[in-house]
Amino acid sequence: MDSVHLYTRSAGEGLPVVLLHAFPLSSAMWLAQREGLATTCKVITPDLRGFGGSVLGEDEPSLDVMADDVVRLLDREGIERGVVGGLSMGGYVTMALCRRHPDRVLGVILADTKADADQEAARSNRERIAATVLDSGSSVLVEEVLPGLLGQTTVQRRAMVFGRVRGLVQAAPPGAVAWAQRAMAGRRDSFDTLRALKVPVLVIVGEEDEISPRADAEAMVEAVPDGRLAVIEKAGHLSAIEQPEAFNRVVAGFIGELAGGSPPRG
Repeated sequence: MDSVHLYTRSAGEGLPVVLLHAFPLSSAMWLAQREGLATTCKVITPDLRGFGGSVLGEDEPSLDVMADDVVRLLDREGIERGVVGGLSMGGYVTMALCRRHPDRVLGVILADTKADADQEAARSNRERIAATVLDSGSSVLVEEVLPGLLGQTTVQRRAMVFGRVRGLVQAAPPGAVAWAQRAMAGRRDSFDTLRALKVPVLVIVGEEDEISPRADAEAMVEAVPDGRLAVIEKAGHLSAIEQPEAFNRVVAGFIGELAGGSPPRG
């Protein structure tokens, strides 16, 4: 395996909280979390391989490879155990990390993601988008992926947010886009991983998320031994960008619970 050194932005001190970004964005999506949570914890936001400042490497597409990259980042930072979380694709990587390295995780955050594997139609669509991006660039992402990322409230009322997300989507390198699509298409069902978790889990979902709707979030909460659900109102699939204050409030509460050792709920 290539030892890819993940480019990382960090802020704050205290309990380490690693946040893994959505497809096809970068750690730039976590700006409001680095600013808003830095008084609560140490926020660590890497660019997953191929995105932002991280190189793609030569490995075959795999979420396991991405998860191992994150564990090497923990090693490099001298972090034995931390809170690991992700949104959308970042959630898939988080679940792969929980399966492969459960001893490195103090708590888990799964935002706007799902635990089941792709059905055949979804896998075929990922491959089509991967091939199209490699052949003719990122316009297919703007036409087909971008519209589903944001909730109706954001599309109608938050032009600045829409423009920012569009810019992040357009900046995605075609090679990374194709690699990540193929990695996600090949992912396994993670419900067994969730059932085996021995740490608290926070599941977050945007009220208007149509890619990973509330039913997917509820299924994950039901699967884990110690889970809690937070629904972010007036947000779609990118709840952390669309409603950052509400997202940060929920995460800060979860981190406080972990740091304070208060009895688990749920």
